[in-house]
Amino acid sequence: MERRVVITGMGAVSPLGNSLDDTWAGIRSGKNGIGRITKLDLSDLNVTMGAELKGFEYHDRKEGRRMDPFTQYGVTAAGEALRMSGLESGGNIDPDRLAVYSGSGIGGIRTLENEFRKGEERGLGRVSPVLVPMIIGNMLAGNIAIVFNAQGSAMHIVTACSCGTNAIGEAWRAIRHGYVDAAIAGAAEAPFATTCFAGFANMTAMSVRTDPDRCSTPFDRERDGFVMGEGAAMVIMEDLGRAEARGARIYGEVVGYGTTCDAFHITQPAPGGAGAAKAMRMALDSAGLAPSDISYINAHGTGTPYNDLYETQAIKTVFGDAAYRTPISSTKSMTGHMLGAAGALEAVICLKAMGDGVIPPTINIRVPDDELDLDYVPDRAREAALGYVMSNSFGFGGHNATLVFKKYE
Repeated sequence: MERRVVITGMGAVSPLGNSLDDTWAGIRSGKNGIGRITKLDLSDLNVTMGAELKGFEYHDRKEGRRMDPFTQYGVTAAGEALRMSGLESGGNIDPDRLAVYSGSGIGGIRTLENEFRKGEERGLGRVSPVLVPMIIGNMLAGNIAIVFNAQGSAMHIVTACSCGTNAIGEAWRAIRHGYVDAAIAGAAEAPFATTCFAGFANMTAMSVRTDPDRCSTPFDRERDGFVMGEGAAMVIMEDLGRAEARGARIYGEVVGYGTTCDAFHITQPAPGGAGAAKAMRMALDSAGLAPSDISYINAHGTGTPYNDLYETQAIKTVFGDAAYRTPISSTKSMTGHMLGAAGALEAVICLKAMGDGVIPPTINIRVPDDELDLDYVPDRAREAALGYVMSNSFGFGGHNATLVFKKYE
């Protein structure tokens, strides 16, 4: 018998704030988390804007020295989510039945770059002996498991900008089919390393504008690329029966998940968003829903010419006439594109939106595009009763992932 899976805790660190409450307050108010980059010397590049964390400090300085920033972000978000949930490994859950499903597209690239430079300048004997466990992506899952005593499966997923959504979706499957009873799931990213940033800039994937209100402009005709962001988000997922038995507060239910691959191109999405449409259909089918049941879509919405066009076309393919009646927004207009962490944060945003009855806005839309003619909730949040919401994530390599959440009654 398939089990129902609910969310009992959430945590986030983002360009809008170093907590869930601060992040959500920024989203609701349409706050722009983008500004001139302070962490890197970008004098040789034409890209200067980013969405950085502000004032973040890891709570344990000694422990933090053995973690790349992406792991620090993820462990911090997981801790907030666990506190919110009241779930305690070894207390009210068997550690063997608590899993971790994490994601990061880039992993510990900042540490790798710093240690490579140290080896070049000061000799290989000065390279950190903990370089390897700081840079490999699975150490996000490993460190969360160690810190919070999760002794079930600890899996790390690398599907570029889809991995946060995939991590939550795979955790849903594991709990639904009884492999574990609960999971810490989400993703983290700390991509502000000079080489990484230069690679994206030289690919011409990022906006070259210098006005923070005109560089992340999803669904605007003048969109010219994404803005890099960083941060993490985590959720606590549980079997409904055990969550109710322990009296946990429930913030929403995961009811649908779809994941596909375009098998088309390493960076460009398939024309018309064919793979994205399949993922959305799969998520709806697994939830037993019709497109008209969806109250809101949190779009991948990167602000790149291809993504916004093809995602819009994919929504029209799946939703038909209902596409024009379904509010859609890209919260990347406020947070920038947090790469692997984006889908995890957007899942949290969807859950908060359902709980508060608020549709987040897409800020920075000024110039309409005739080909992008859906309701993108421009400028201001909108009050609305949200029964089911959908969240889309797409990544390099043709990865597509979609989640559907239900408001818990």
